[in-house]
Formats: sequence, structure tokens, C-alpha cells
Amino acid sequence: MTQASTQLEDVGLVTFIGAGVMGLPMVRNLKKGGVTVRVFDVREDVRNALEAEGIAVVATLAEAGAARGTVIAMLPDTPDVRSVVLGPNGLVETLPEGSLFVDMSTIAPAAERDMSERLEARNIAMVDAPVSGGVIGAVNGTLSIMVGGTDTAFAAARPILAHMGTTILHAGGIGSGQVFKMCNQLMVASHIQAMCEAFALARAHEVDLTLMSNALRGGAAGSWMLDNLGPKVIAKDGSAGFRIDLQLKDLKLANDAAFEKGVPLPGLAVATSLYLEARAHGEGSNGNQALFRTFDRLANQAER
Repeated sequence: MTQASTQLEDVGLVTFIGAGVMGLPMVRNLKKGGVTVRVFDVREDVRNALEAEGIAVVATLAEAGAARGTVIAMLPDTPDVRSVVLGPNGLVETLPEGSLFVDMSTIAPAAERDMSERLEARNIAMVDAPVSGGVIGAVNGTLSIMVGGTDTAFAAARPILAHMGTTILHAGGIGSGQVFKMCNQLMVASHIQAMCEAFALARAHEVDLTLMSNALRGGAAGSWMLDNLGPKVIAKDGSAGFRIDLQLKDLKLANDAAFEKGVPLPGLAVATSLYLEARAHGEGSNGNQALFRTFDRLANQAER
């Protein structure tokens, strides 16, 4: 059976798997939009907190996949998604025919293609739909969502995704959304690297960093990173939004994909090395803008 032949039925009930820093605000936006949503998370304390908010929960993965509808996953890495789909009591065993699986995690494209093939053999459609916009975008419902899958599956997923994002793009076949996301993360890391380098240079020359930032923001160097993370770099605030450990996971995916196709990406290699330096100094759980501390160490600016 090909994916194009998958027949979608009632995809109105949404089961959301993974209520972390990104998943939780996405669930809230679905509920706010009037979607019938229930949540599965492996952490009991998270499920209890959701119930206290009036959000329906399910206690097991088997229960999460028991009803026909749409299942959304927002999980940290490839093994987590594969376990949910292909592991014991996974969706490939439990989801009824005619259901739709939407993977909003950031994982390897090859894994998405493999899982899609396994699901479509049971007449279950799938799209990969990784996001950009960070926690701010998840909270505000303004994520950019890059979707890979058939036209039919994309059309079924789009009304649900519209509650969580404002830019929803059909990237192509299954796995294409993940390729788009890799390119996004490559540029994100390079933009943060460039911003941190600029602030390190400005700090060394003892200029007004806020004034300099405002000047750059109005010119060709202006960027989302400068607007949203620049003030944190100026304040030397490494607090977590999107964590360095997750940034490194995404950069590894991009490096693996580049190696697979023989594409030399020297900028990606440099950014990855700098983020590895940050993690080696205990920054893994901090926000990805905490890369500024790598430059503080390189330039001996930690006390400035």
C-alpha cells in the first residue's frame, strides 16, 4: 500500500504526546482554539499538573493510541519518537486505521520515512512537521511549521496546525519538513555565533552594547536573533528557552545529513565545535544564546 492510498477518516480528536517546554503551550493553544485534546506524558507530575489545568490526560501510551483521530508527538530526539511509534504498545500497533500521526519533533528524516512506511501499511497517514520560533512562538501560537507528507495528509493536518502556528508550509514528501528544519537550525546556530562574536568585539572596545545593538537592528545585520536574544546576551543572561543540548542534537542531525550526501559545511562544523565547548563548560541546560560565554572565555571577558 502506498501512502497516497491512505484513507483519512475522523481526525478531530487530538492526542498530544509530550508536554515539555514546547509541547505544553502548544497543547494550551489547541485547547484555546476549541480542539478536543488529551495529553500523554511519561511524567506523572506533568499529567497531574495538566489535569489541574482542566486538560484531559491519558495514563499510558497504549491508551494514547486507542482512539481514531490525530496523534501529535513533540519529543526530544529520534529514539523517543521511534519508541512511541514502533516500540511496545506503540502507535503502529494501537492506532486505528484512518488515523493521522503528526510528528512535530526534530529528528532524522530517514527515521520519519521508515515510520511512515510502517504506519501506511496499516492505512495510517503521517506527516513530519517540525517547528521554528522557539518557546515564544509556541506560547503565542506563531510557530513556523514545515510539513512533509502527501497532499492528503497535509490537508488533514493543516487545520490542526493552524492553532499552533501562523506559517504552515508543505515542504514536500515525508521527511522534507525535517530537511527544512535542519537548514533552519544551521542558520540559527550561525546567526547566534555571529551575534555573540559581534557583542564580544563591542564589549572589548567598551562601547554601549544596547546602542550598538539598536544600530545593527535597523540595518542589514538585523535579525530575529538580535531582536529576541540580543538583550539576553547584553545582560549575560543564559537562562533556558531552547537549550544548548537540544541545539547540539539538531546540529548533529544536520552534520549527519551533510555527511550522508557528501556536502561540506564548514560553518556548521565551526558552530558545532563552539556549542560543544559550551556544553563542556556545563552550559548544556542553558539557553542557546549562552554561547556568548564561549566567547567570554576565548576573549577573557568573563568579568566585563
